[in-house]
Formats: sequence, structure tokens, C-alpha cells
Amino acid sequence: MSVREKDNPALYTKVQEQNLLRQYDLLSNCIEIGLEKGIESFDKYTLWALNYAAVANIAQFGGRFREDPIYVGNHRPPHFKEVPHLMDQFFSMVHENWTVVDHPTYLAAYALWRLNWIHPFVEGNGRTARAACYYLICLKQGSLLPGKKIVPERIRDNRDEYVASLIAADDAWDNGQLDVTRLAAYLAELLKSQLESSEASPI
Repeated sequence: MSVREKDNPALYTKVQEQNLLRQYDLLSNCIEIGLEKGIESFDKYTLWALNYAAVANIAQFGGRFREDPIYVGNHRPPHFKEVPHLMDQFFSMVHENWTVVDHPTYLAAYALWRLNWIHPFVEGNGRTARAACYYLICLKQGSLLPGKKIVPERIRDNRDEYVASLIAADDAWDNGQLDVTRLAAYLAELLKSQLESSEASPI
């Protein structure tokens, strides 16, 4: 069961927004579990759940890796047969560098960029990538962070630098370099704004 945007734009938008609220609730639970169990709890099952919540009733293949080609503007994501291996590499990168990288948003920036680059899902890749990014930010800080508007929402409100930072990371990758420093700096500013909007800042 799903609603198509072209058939009923208003209902589609309503479902999408309600899905996002449910995804944020689920994300809070995932973060709490991650804080209890550690970074190894960040796995494909977490992402599958977050993706399913984001696209329920608007996409019929939510919560599983894509098995078809997908096109995103000028970006051509990898062949779908490569997705499982690329995702294994993605999780390995995060897990193996978790205690090595001290920067508060660098691995979150990597996750945000890499998930957008792989585009592992049929629908909801951006929403899932932003949720994963925030998961890693909170785990790095060791708490479910306060603030009136969380980083994923702030990304939606500040899309120009978001897109430019993703393109900068894409360009670096095309030149044989892994460089998400611009994206990490962007996220750090959004995180600072989130924490300043609360009464007490933990960092």
C-alpha cells in the first residue's frame, strides 16, 4: 500500500512529514540502544529500520537495499550488486575508526556523504543518511543531545551548504581522496546551533 505524489500531492506530503516524525522517535530509541551497547550496534539493521520508517506508505521497498539501478541528478550511484559490499565497507570504516577519530562530527560527516554516494535504498536515502549522521553525533558526544531543533532538521533548513559540501566530498573522491572536512565543519556549526538552543550545552 502506498500513495503516489502525482496522484495526491497533499496526502503524499502529509504522510512524508508524519513518517519523518516517526523516524525521529525511532532514531531516539536507536541512539539510546547505541549509548548502552556501543558503536557496534550501528549496523545495517539499524539503517533498514530507519529507512522503513521514513518511507512507509510512500515506497513499497522500504527497509531493504535496492536491487535496481537508481539515478540522482548528475550522480550515478554504484551498481546495485555492489551495494551490500559497499555497505559492509562503510560500517567497517565507522567501527574501525571510532576510537581513532576524535573530531565530534567527522565520522558523522563521512556517514552522511557516503550513504548519499552509495544511495543504498530505493527511496529515503537522504532522510536515512541524516538520521545515521545524527546517531553518530550523539554517540560521539555520549548522550541524546538537547536542543529545540536537531541537526537533521537544521540540514533541511540549510540545504545550500549541505549540497555544496556533498559535492566537495564527491569531487575529492573522484580525485582519489577521502575528504569530508567541509561537511564536518558544516555539521559542527549546526550542532553548535542546536546545543545553543537548549538551556544547557554538554560541550
